[in-house]
Amino acid sequence: MAFRKEPAYQHGNPVRTAVVLVNLGTPDAPTSSALRRYLKQFLSDPRVVEIPRPIWWLILNCFILPFRSGQSAKKYAAIWTRDGSPLRVHTFKQAMLLRGALGERGHHDVLVVPAMRYGQPALADVLDKLKQEGCERILILPAYPQYSATTTASIFDEVFSHYARIRNVPELRFVKNYHDNDAYLDALKNSVLHHWASNGQSEKLVMSFHGVPKRTLLLGDPYHCECYKTARLLAGLLRLRPDQYIVTFQSRFGKAEWLQPYTAPTLEKLAREGVKRVDVICPGFIGDCLETLEEIAMEAKQSFLTAGGKEFHYIPCLNENPGWINALAEIAEQHMIGWPTMLAQPQRDAVKKEAEISKAEAKRLGAEN
Repeated sequence: MAFRKEPAYQHGNPVRTAVVLVNLGTPDAPTSSALRRYLKQFLSDPRVVEIPRPIWWLILNCFILPFRSGQSAKKYAAIWTRDGSPLRVHTFKQAMLLRGALGERGHHDVLVVPAMRYGQPALADVLDKLKQEGCERILILPAYPQYSATTTASIFDEVFSHYARIRNVPELRFVKNYHDNDAYLDALKNSVLHHWASNGQSEKLVMSFHGVPKRTLLLGDPYHCECYKTARLLAGLLRLRPDQYIVTFQSRFGKAEWLQPYTAPTLEKLAREGVKRVDVICPGFIGDCLETLEEIAMEAKQSFLTAGGKEFHYIPCLNENPGWINALAEIAEQHMIGWPTMLAQPQRDAVKKEAEISKAEAKRLGAEN
């Protein structure tokens, strides 16, 4: 295997640290052609769909992409903003605010950049750019509080695959999960309390997580357990009794059994049983996206009201909530322990001076850069 060409070495450049906030991804536009490209990349990932490749290729290209692309485009069009896809907008803002929060904590010159597993900006391209900028320490921070092989592991796969072709690999660290992180849970709690303070408390709090096939649980994926742990801890912080909240799973795809109970049927059942008002929160999503804004705030709401419910309240994702940005900074900080990102000014000046001496010596010995 031939390794990719390394960028020209620059003597005396300081070693930099970067945090890559990686989200799932989004199409470039709410159009059938854009959705076809996006869905093909997404659904071709063997981490996402564990069906034998020849069979799945036929299903994907002959049945799913020709029909689902147009349907999905209409859904995206319903939530698209002037600035583009909500998921992209929130991911970029979170990355920018996270860099500021880390700076306020004393982590000097730490780059924080957004990336997407599918779509743009592609994770591999972001990693290439960080190499050009001299980043020798990289923390991969997935936008998934709960680990799943279908999401988090796919990001890890892409990182490992990228660096398998690189000669000079940086020091890498990965955040596997933060489903039980105190700062994350505190941000969720405060989000719910803020909503209740403005709108009152509903009879039932529905915590809807993204679904995965049930077989992944049976094969050892911890996602199901981590979702329930998040819900249990959040309910404890909110002092809810077991009968005041329920965990559900959304976004089922295909005919196979997925994690249950399913969100929409559960909401319909609650309405038929006489529950007049519900609050719905999606703790597994750190930023609002198609699955929260269209599937929950629109479709699930309609299901509940049609079945006899009277009030449906969607509690937005954490998005750019200051408490959540603080939690992100805490999570990143915990995983950067030992990296020299908090040097005092005299130490930073000494490192810079040493780099300048190194560069001068290298040039004296004939180096061009």
